Amino acid sequence: MTLHDRPRVTAVLGPTNTGKTHLAIERMCAHSSGMIGFPLRLLAREVYDRVVAIKGRERVALITGEERIVPPDARWFLCTAESMPLQRDVAFVALDEAQLGADRERGHVFTDRLLRARGREETMILGSEALRPVLRALIPGVEIVERPRFSTLSYAGAKKLSRLPRRSAVVAFSAEEVYATAEMLRRLRGGAAVVMGALSPRTRNAQVAMFQAGEVDYLVATDAIGMGLNLDVGHVAFAGLTKFDGYQRRRLTVAEMAQIAGRAGRHQRDGTFGALVAEGPDAFEPEEVAAIEGHRFPRLDCLYWRDGEPDLSSLDALIASLARRPDHERLRAAPEAIDVKVLKRLAEEAGVRDRARGANVARLWAACGIPDFAKLGLDPHARFVGRVFGYLAQGYIPHQWFADEVARLDRVEGDVETIAGRIAAIRSWAYIAQRPDWLADPAHWAARTLAIEERLSDALHAGLTQRFVDKRTTALARKIGGGAGALPVEIDAQGEVTIDTHPIGRLEGFRFLVAPDANAADKRLLLATAEKRLAGERRRRAEALIAAQDHGFALGEDGAILSQGLAVARLARGSSLMRPQLMLDPALDCLDPGVRDRVAARLRDWVASAAGTALPALAALSQAARAESAGPALRSIAGALEAGGGFAERLPLRSSVEALTPDQRRWLRRQGVTIGALDLFDPRLLKPGAQRWRRALLRAAGAPVAEAPAQGATVLPRGAAGAVPAMGYRLIAAQAVRIDMVERIARAVHDARGGDSPRAPFTPDPALAVSIGLEPATIARLMAELGFRPAAGGDGPPRYVWRGRARAVAAPVRPAPDNAFAALADWGRS
Repeated sequence: MTLHDRPRVTAVLGPTNTGKTHLAIERMCAHSSGMIGFPLRLLAREVYDRVVAIKGRERVALITGEERIVPPDARWFLCTAESMPLQRDVAFVALDEAQLGADRERGHVFTDRLLRARGREETMILGSEALRPVLRALIPGVEIVERPRFSTLSYAGAKKLSRLPRRSAVVAFSAEEVYATAEMLRRLRGGAAVVMGALSPRTRNAQVAMFQAGEVDYLVATDAIGMGLNLDVGHVAFAGLTKFDGYQRRRLTVAEMAQIAGRAGRHQRDGTFGALVAEGPDAFEPEEVAAIEGHRFPRLDCLYWRDGEPDLSSLDALIASLARRPDHERLRAAPEAIDVKVLKRLAEEAGVRDRARGANVARLWAACGIPDFAKLGLDPHARFVGRVFGYLAQGYIPHQWFADEVARLDRVEGDVETIAGRIAAIRSWAYIAQRPDWLADPAHWAARTLAIEERLSDALHAGLTQRFVDKRTTALARKIGGGAGALPVEIDAQGEVTIDTHPIGRLEGFRFLVAPDANAADKRLLLATAEKRLAGERRRRAEALIAAQDHGFALGEDGAILSQGLAVARLARGSSLMRPQLMLDPALDCLDPGVRDRVAARLRDWVASAAGTALPALAALSQAARAESAGPALRSIAGALEAGGGFAERLPLRSSVEALTPDQRRWLRRQGVTIGALDLFDPRLLKPGAQRWRRALLRAAGAPVAEAPAQGATVLPRGAAGAVPAMGYRLIAAQAVRIDMVERIARAVHDARGGDSPRAPFTPDPALAVSIGLEPATIARLMAELGFRPAAGGDGPPRYVWRGRARAVAAPVRPAPDNAFAALADWGRS
């Protein structure tokens, strides 16, 4: 092994927020050419954009596993560590986050670049102070420059998610934790941007831009946030302090904690860090806090190493060279990474061994380097790599297979997880498309896979924003922080309520209705806010209601009192039918007691006036029922008529009717009351307008109220809607006859009797009864209830004799004969 020892190898060491990456960019741009290797594709893309702004797009290259932009005249290269073209001769080379040489999975890559990547004029190694001892041992003569942190990083204790300060980043260690935390922040504080290493650069940049622009105040990320991403974060909160590292679930090292916590603060602005819990395994220990604040971390004793230039002469030689152990005390053999595991798995297959000869050994090893972006696991990923190698061993990957697999992923529908899965899958095909000799037309497919990734990335950004960002709640949470008086609540003419231009609901009458797209947690927040700010508008509406003219109110079908179509009160049981109580709608509970009392008084006045206009006889009868001067007989009749809503059977009131004086009878007639043969009633109450008030008052009094009868119906089948006495119908046989029609038939029968001999037999004219649709059985029963019986003897139409008094006889309903008069005769025999 040759350890390079060229002049001008500089190591810039220090904690995060020291400007190491910025220094490397400046130094590279000062040289005629240069290259920087980064730990993340995201970071390489970010720095690429910065260098393009300085040097121009035609001079700057970007090389990652899935993306390759190399202009013909490229002189400055931004790469992931794995993709650094070490064969290029450049004046300046830098390696960022070199302490990742101690990472079990990727450490051997960073160690190889630290040892072999050199600039013609200058080499710069960027990393943690923990690297100092291994750098001195591995690179004799290295110049170490210590960069102190520009700002102070301090522990802020544990803070609940709901109490995190604005501009906070919450760090979790799985996609599930990230999504759950982002969802909670959406409910509590309006939302969060999401950053994970698995995101494409386009999605990551869009999410970060949303956070940087202040559209959201919180960011939820995996530990990828600790790798040099420049964010305007004031506080870093750890959702947990353990993670699965591919082998086991373990507690973060202090260096890892510091790497992440160091994202808090920017340049010379101080930052803070903390956890979401104060106790338990996810809380910081005092010694950990002291080490992070003081930037004191255990030094690295060694780095992981694997042969960076393995023997490709044969498959067995390749496997043997990859297993070779280092010959330096500061280097340790790297654990088997996924590429070596796949290689060994495929080497067990006879078909692979037969093809892996000569130049195909290099192709097999290159195929094993395809990352498992989709995290399929060893066996599925090995099968995929084996198929790719099978094609490569014969020349090129088939166009149709590649095209079909790519087309299958070119869809943007689906939820966040589905789209993220497609992005992971397309990254594998993009990686293949970047290999110059794997496809017949690699440039075409590189562009195609990149375009698909960008479309999926845009869809993922939109999905993440829709799922985890509620701009309305964000604005609300910010304003609440300034006090309820600072909330700019506006109400338009249609009752739409907005806060800072974001609609939060509607004010319908006095009731605030939260926007239907708000979830349960949002509703509590919005209701609390609205209650504080809508009191003035509700008071104004109450004053307008008190001052409203009578035509501004209406009676609803269910007894509700309506104002502008909305219920403001409801009739309830009172001392009598025409004296109901008034119950204000619960929505008016928000008003001051004095204002509520004035509203109730205004509505009571309207009810008394409107009911008196619609039911004048009942209004007069209600007073008479309580007047001592009316006398017992009239008070009894008035009370019965009021209780029945203007209708009462005569038979139970017979003694009171007979006791009425002529003056009392005239008074009842003046009020519109008809004293009929079978019923007492006011015919005006049978009209639809009066019936609405009758039904509402009866319902409020607790009486069972049937459906309203068909308008204008005089005869209904027994059991039909509204065919009940309370609606003004008398049940006779199988029919229900409106009581005013019963009275007309009774008068017609009385006129047919003649006045000279009232007890002489007579023949009634059935024309009226038949014309209104009475069935024969109904006519027969009605004649009996009117006090008539069939006369004996004689041929032809039956004759009737006055029996002495009209009475309502309880008798079974019989089938109707064909002839009405035959029915009368049949009834007389019963």
